[in-house]
Amino acid sequence: MTTESTPKWRRLEPDERRKQIFGCAAELFGERPYTDVSTSDIATRAGVARGLINHYFGTKRELYLVVVRRALDVPYGVLARLPPGPIEDRVTAAVDWFLDMISQQEKMWLAAIAPEGIGRDPEVERILYDADRNASDRVLEAMGFSPDDPRWEEWNAALRAFGGLAKATGREWLVRESLNREQVHGLLSHVLLSLTEFLPTLSAAPVGGRR
Repeated sequence: MTTESTPKWRRLEPDERRKQIFGCAAELFGERPYTDVSTSDIATRAGVARGLINHYFGTKRELYLVVVRRALDVPYGVLARLPPGPIEDRVTAAVDWFLDMISQQEKMWLAAIAPEGIGRDPEVERILYDADRNASDRVLEAMGFSPDDPRWEEWNAALRAFGGLAKATGREWLVRESLNREQVHGLLSHVLLSLTEFLPTLSAAPVGGRR
C-alpha cells in the first residue's frame, strides 16, 4: 500500500466518525456510478480501515441506501417554518428552499433521483417513492391543507406529479444549464401556486382508484 493510499488515522468519536464516512461516501456516489465505487475507495477517502465501514453501515449497498435516503429527505420542520402570510409568499419561500437544497448537494441529489449502476432495486425504488410521498405531505401541510380531508391521497398524488416536474427542471438547471435558477424558480412557483388553487376542486377517487 502506498503512502498516498494509506488511511490517515485521526481519533474521532463514533458519531463523528460515522458522519465522516457518510460524507465521503456521499461525495463518491455523487461523483461516480454505484458500480464504480468500492468500500476501499470510501475507506481511502475517509482515511479509515475498510472494516470500519462495515462496522458502522454494513455492506456498500446498505451504505448507499442510507445516502440516497438522506439526500432526498425533507425534514419535518423545514416547510413548517415557512413565513406566515399570503400563499404566494409561502410558495416562493418553499421553492427557494428546494433550490437551495439541491444546489448545496448537487451531485448526490442528481445521483439519488436517477441512480446508476445498481439496476432495478426494489428497495431503492421504495426509498424514492417514500421520499416523494413525504415531500408531498410536507408541502401540502405547509400550504395549509388538512391531512384529515378524504382527498389527501389524491392531493398527495398530484404533488408527486409536481415533484416529477421539479426534478426535471432541476436537471435542466444543474446538468444541461438550459434554464437558470430564476427561470426554474419562476416556473415551479407558478405551477405550485396554480396547483394549490386547483387541489380544492379535486374530488376523492372511489375505492379501487380507476373510474
